[in-house]
Amino acid sequence: MSSGTHTPTGAINRRGPFRPGERVQITDERGRITTITLAEGGEYHSHKGFLKHDDLIGAPEGTVIANTHGILYQALRPLYKDFVLSMPRGAAVVYPKDAAQIIVKADIFPGARVVEAGVGSGALSIALLRAVGDYGCVHSFERREEFADVARGNIETMFGGPHPAWKLSIGDLQDTLPQVEEPGSVDRVVLDMLAPWECLDAVAEALAPGGVLICYVATVTQMSRLVEGMRLDGRFTEPECDETIVRGWHVEGLAVRPDHRMVAHTAFLVVARRLADGAVRLAPKRRASKTDFSEEDMNAWIPMNVGEREVTDKKIRRAARDAKNLAAHAARANEIALEQNGIESAE
Repeated sequence: MSSGTHTPTGAINRRGPFRPGERVQITDERGRITTITLAEGGEYHSHKGFLKHDDLIGAPEGTVIANTHGILYQALRPLYKDFVLSMPRGAAVVYPKDAAQIIVKADIFPGARVVEAGVGSGALSIALLRAVGDYGCVHSFERREEFADVARGNIETMFGGPHPAWKLSIGDLQDTLPQVEEPGSVDRVVLDMLAPWECLDAVAEALAPGGVLICYVATVTQMSRLVEGMRLDGRFTEPECDETIVRGWHVEGLAVRPDHRMVAHTAFLVVARRLADGAVRLAPKRRASKTDFSEEDMNAWIPMNVGEREVTDKKIRRAARDAKNLAAHAARANEIALEQNGIESAE
């Protein structure tokens, strides 16, 4: 690499031999994983001997070495998914499976201007910073200073120091965003918070036309409230909602089956795009329904408002009649089976 070539932040500590101060993931012959921080003269002790850090310092990644009792360990740098699941956390982290979907669904591109709230422990911030690169911008908003401190430490650990594309503001997004970002200057907004619908006005003002809003919400009721809020706002396209479920597989010879454990539901992702000012939202055509919301009944959680079709008395009577008839047929079939087998009915 020539001296005039820019090295992306964090890239240098992902390559080359192991160095003092690096976090290294060592795995024993039974698959047990431990993460250690290398230090000159340091040692990793277990109930079966110890491993000298000096034996790893200067060695290439992927080295397999033995400890004092001959136990073999393979040594690798933690990947992003390993780091975020083991890093210090003040709040729950966005799982790697969801972070990957956010990067793709929101189309986070190099050089993008991204607003994120809240920052939590910094797991998603790291993924966003890797996507926008040194010449983009990730502006994170966090209400709690203590969470911001955790995130700052994790980000600097991942990148080996402060990232030039990261900005942090303490405060509520809906109050702070209009003060620090010009209207229409933001390409993407990622919200991971309890009530993202409260921020829709501020987000719509900051987003450029065509910009993407993606929200990470944990519950069905949050998702429903958010989607209806986007529709009522009128400045966003029809929202898309989904979740990602990852199921691992056990593969050993002919024993190939799904793992007994899996990372199932973590959160829903709700995605919409900013319309141009004055544009009318094109809602998908659907049958006339009582599921449409107004501002007054946003909190009216009744069966019709959550998408359940109204069941008429006529339909209930018909269903009861059909069930009774089926039960009678089943009883008759049971009597015939008993007679054929020479068994008297219990009645």
